[in-house]
Amino acid sequence: MTPQSAPKSATGLQTPSLPFADPARLGLSPVRLQQMRDALEREIDRGTTPGVVTMIARRGQIGWFEAQGRLDGRQSPAAPTPMARDSLFRIFSMTKPLVSIGIGLLLEEGHLLLNDPLQKFIPEFANQKVGVENNGKLDLVPLSRPIMIHDLLRHTSGISYEITGNSLVQKMYREAKIFRRDISNEEHAKLIASLPLMCQPGTEWNYSRSTDILGRVIEVISGKTLSAFLTERILAPLQMTETAFHTDAANKPRLAEPFPNDPWTGDKVMLFDQTEKPSMESGGGGLVSTAMDYARFCQMLLNGGSLDGQSIIARKTLQFMAADHLASNVKVETHLIPPGHSFGLGFAVRTHQGLAPFAGSVGQFFWSGMAGTFFWIDPTEEMFAVFLSQGPGQREYFRSQIRSLVYATLE
Repeated sequence: MTPQSAPKSATGLQTPSLPFADPARLGLSPVRLQQMRDALEREIDRGTTPGVVTMIARRGQIGWFEAQGRLDGRQSPAAPTPMARDSLFRIFSMTKPLVSIGIGLLLEEGHLLLNDPLQKFIPEFANQKVGVENNGKLDLVPLSRPIMIHDLLRHTSGISYEITGNSLVQKMYREAKIFRRDISNEEHAKLIASLPLMCQPGTEWNYSRSTDILGRVIEVISGKTLSAFLTERILAPLQMTETAFHTDAANKPRLAEPFPNDPWTGDKVMLFDQTEKPSMESGGGGLVSTAMDYARFCQMLLNGGSLDGQSIIARKTLQFMAADHLASNVKVETHLIPPGHSFGLGFAVRTHQGLAPFAGSVGQFFWSGMAGTFFWIDPTEEMFAVFLSQGPGQREYFRSQIRSLVYATLE
């Protein structure tokens, strides 16, 4: 494994590389790394995904960084552009951990409390109701308690996503077109506040637009746009020069794209244009990034909150955020939190060695993106891994497969 020079962004800035090391010296089996590469190559050959970028780092150094397949699934396989290690990806919900860390910064600086009601920062949420389905109709009932900042971080707010089910509330989300990118974060938050909740706050885990609302909370407290805050407090200190809510048109030759149709269902695949600057800076899923950029965020997390002399978040704050925050009485019925896992403040966390359908370590924390991106931090093994692809329909398959492949490489 040999280092590559860091890629230059359209602004001319250079993303610094993390140090590289021989895989065997890091306790990564060269034989099983090749087996992992072969397995992913088989998936590319059979048309599961156009291409992937995979990184494994251990003990502060990168032991594996590989780009496979082709960059753009819309191109002819006869004349493809190869996937590259500096390709740009829509990371969707891998945006959430960065925004959650942003809230953690405000928490440790005393700008908010976890049990602060959301309406303290966005007053429109004071009048929200809960939608209870009754014989095909929706009854609106008062809140038993306000939504707290804690609820938003751990997805127990009662807010939902329009794409995760077909309840009457979720139908209202779709009718309101809350997925639009041409409204501001303020307008989006007010729109969510005008719609009913799925359940009473604190009673159920529902994957949701809660982190989008946290993005607006950051704006209210800081007086800055979400992108400005993230850049100042996280992205610039970590030198994540290519992570933003859009990328320059000059980077079009580096944009990873999915197949035009899902290879398993034939359904049309529609993802946002990475070069289009949105009005809404979605804290829940709007960022574009590269493997090396996101690796610097991961290494900071693995280090306990700092990287290259830059302290981003306090060690104890990060430990707190990566702990289990779901009480036993919170209803959890979702594939997004597998058996043997729970959820913290912006991350899923592993609570049992067994039960899950893939290998791992107790205490690891992670999250993923809708288009096929995934990362995890394993403090026990002093390791993190990043997997990037652009194939929404295959994301669950790859999340399980890559964990099995990566853990098999540890000696």
